[in-house]
Amino acid sequence: MKKPVIAIGLDAADPVLLEKWMSQGHLKNIAKLRQQGTYGRIKNTVEYCGKTTDFAVTEPLWSAFSTGCKPHKTGYWDSFRYDDKKYDMECDLALSGYDYQEYSPFYALGDKYKVAVFDLPVTRLSQEVNGTQILGWGGHFPYTPSHSHPPETYSEIINQYGKNPILFNDDGIWWDKDYVKWLRQALKESIDSRTKICCDLLKKEPWDLFLAVFGEPHTAGHDIYNYSQPDHPLYSDLSKTGTPDILFETYENIDRAIGTILAEAPEDAYVVCFSLHGMGPNYSDMLSMVFLPEVLYRFNFPGQVAIAPGKVGDPLPPTVSKPLRNSWPGEVWVKNYEPNPIKRFLKPWTPSKFLHANQNGLASPYPLMEQSVPMGWMPARWYQPLWTKMKAFGIPSFTNGHIRINLQGRDPHGVVTAAEYHSLCDEIAEVLYRLKDGRTGEPIVKEVVRTRENPLDNDPHLPDFDLAVLWHESMTDVVDSPDFGRIGPLTHFRAGGHWNRGFVLAKGPDIQPGSDLPNAEAVDVSATILELMGAPIPNYFEGSPLVRLPVTNATVEA
Repeated sequence: MKKPVIAIGLDAADPVLLEKWMSQGHLKNIAKLRQQGTYGRIKNTVEYCGKTTDFAVTEPLWSAFSTGCKPHKTGYWDSFRYDDKKYDMECDLALSGYDYQEYSPFYALGDKYKVAVFDLPVTRLSQEVNGTQILGWGGHFPYTPSHSHPPETYSEIINQYGKNPILFNDDGIWWDKDYVKWLRQALKESIDSRTKICCDLLKKEPWDLFLAVFGEPHTAGHDIYNYSQPDHPLYSDLSKTGTPDILFETYENIDRAIGTILAEAPEDAYVVCFSLHGMGPNYSDMLSMVFLPEVLYRFNFPGQVAIAPGKVGDPLPPTVSKPLRNSWPGEVWVKNYEPNPIKRFLKPWTPSKFLHANQNGLASPYPLMEQSVPMGWMPARWYQPLWTKMKAFGIPSFTNGHIRINLQGRDPHGVVTAAEYHSLCDEIAEVLYRLKDGRTGEPIVKEVVRTRENPLDNDPHLPDFDLAVLWHESMTDVVDSPDFGRIGPLTHFRAGGHWNRGFVLAKGPDIQPGSDLPNAEAVDVSATILELMGAPIPNYFEGSPLVRLPVTNATVEA
């Protein structure tokens, strides 16, 4: 006989924090699930040119969970799409998720299974799901429209519970006191309303699968990690401000929500709780968004600098903990090199309205943001006017750095021949491996990986970028290059960033209490849910169930 499965995702909830707080006697409901069931860590990998490497890019991990297939199979590598005809970027916050044209979501199981899906990010409605789907009610930029099936369900949710306070509003910055104050209340309201919606859905009918995702750990981790955890370089300053530990509060509120939701679940249900990736100090965003494109600028235009020039070996000021401007793009743009020493001295105090002009060939972020240009706020995007002239340039990205080679025969204004391609990749990799953290002297690049063996391979499953740059997990605000000098220091961006560590726990009949799971990946979580449902696992799945049920308990369906 089939047993129901209750699957609760905690988007970007970090297992290191989870385990620490459970060991201290907190998160009592999650700790109880751990005692009653089995637990393990998630660490994701992906293949580039047949080489397996770490992978923690959040949007593709959600599509991997939903389809059971990794990016090299789906072709979905990021929420940003590079337009190779225009040397430009595309990013629609409502439609940038995987389109499911090739692989369906794993829960699209037809009439034999009743399924409820609530706020799963980076997905779309599927006509093959027998039940209820509510998408885009909340979450941290979920990359899916706010709608539902049946269509009237979303309107009913909004009429009864209101709009989510966080949706598309969690774009403030850690030094904005008003934003931090607002965020604390918004996170609580979001969790409270989400809990009520989940409970109402559970009461509606007996589901074979109830799948809901809490997006609040993602928002809290990005925005206020530095007020909570000592491993962030700004914690020692910010912890003295008297700001509550909102990150801990968020985890505690979600833990209580899980207890409330499971009280409405059938007693014999299997319960799966998971996070596909974690959130730690943000070591990657600045490296991918600012430092990498500036290194490539200096590589392409010898003797020229654009952002934050400095001299290797000069004494460094303290890390910025009290920025002058109320926007991070503004903090970076004022570091655009000004050759006039008087203007350079006055620039930090110059009002934003006088900083709209392009400089050093870079596009000013202010008009880009005013015109709603995709990713116009991101420094990597400011170099776009120069991409046609460059041999290689940085495509906007967060966790990993992405480099595009301007290739003849592929890119409209290509300057690199196919014969030069591999030697150029080698040269760039050598430059990157020589980069050092300006404060510690330690290397910052862990690995530079090629994404294609044949430079002219036009397989649509390949990524838009030719090189992926993986960083060492250590935050810095200044980078030194023996080839191009110092970049920085710069004001830190979002407090928390994505780390390649998640977790999965499961409890229910035939699952041994207190047991440990083997190392897992995102694709294994959806395979495990199907196993617990007694549903068939597609042959194309790259994941495997982390637990196996006795044949007598699993329902084998034709």
